Amino acid sequence: MFLTLNRIIKSGLLNFWRNGWLSTATVLIMTIALLVWTSIFLTNVVLTSVLGVLAEKVDISVYFNLNAKETEILALKSRLQSLKEVTSVDYISSQRALEIFQKRHAGDEILLKSINELSDNPLEASLNILAKESAQYADIASYLNRDEYKGLVSKINYTENKVAIDRLSNIIGVMRQSGLAASLVLAFIAFLVAFNTVRLAIYSSREEITVMKLVGASNWFVSGPFIVEGVLHGIVASAFSFMVIIPTISIIGPKLFNFLPEINLIQYLGNNFWSLILFQTLGGIILGVFSSWFAIRKYLKV
Repeated sequence: MFLTLNRIIKSGLLNFWRNGWLSTATVLIMTIALLVWTSIFLTNVVLTSVLGVLAEKVDISVYFNLNAKETEILALKSRLQSLKEVTSVDYISSQRALEIFQKRHAGDEILLKSINELSDNPLEASLNILAKESAQYADIASYLNRDEYKGLVSKINYTENKVAIDRLSNIIGVMRQSGLAASLVLAFIAFLVAFNTVRLAIYSSREEITVMKLVGASNWFVSGPFIVEGVLHGIVASAFSFMVIIPTISIIGPKLFNFLPEINLIQYLGNNFWSLILFQTLGGIILGVFSSWFAIRKYLKV
């Protein structure tokens, strides 16, 4: 068995080098297929980050009556933080709200003077609530509208933000569905192109395959060298693909980071370098092996 396996591997290596032009064409097509798949994957990473940034821009604020006690507000904050829908709750005291107001209107002396002349701070304490999903803000608003909080809560700005929240939910849903559909279509097209290229390479060896079958060679012995070729095609295509991806990300990454500081593709590549190499290599090997296997089955029926 080991002797047979050794012959199959040697034959696959020999065919890979002997069919130089076909091997080059197959590797190039598979490289393009892997680049498409990896681009889809990285685009999904960027899209997810963008959607996360958008989601963080939308929250709801709860304002409390001026006579509300801080202990009651902090108790409500703790209850909100325990809800499964809530990501974070930020407490802004009336004093902090006044400081933010003064900083925001630093150039308006008349307004600042009017505020400073008041004996009491007119600004209310508030809680800024960020949900895990934009669709969950309605449940949080319903929780805050309970009768037990009527004397504590003066206003919830969910109604004012509802249009933006609903639009964000629709955008996230459409983009995710569109991204998934585009990924499946492009992946299928890439597989078909690679498959047809491998089939063309095997077609050139159809007479050799027929002779081997006629002299009694097993299907495994006949198809083995082409499977080995498929593995080699996948490994080489993976290497070429990564050689294109690294400089591309080094060029695009800084420009994207300047536009969206929350998205750092270079850092992502550094943190997931070996995972991406494994993803590329396994993808290339699987594509090469399956393409070879499906393409050669027709010629095994002699």
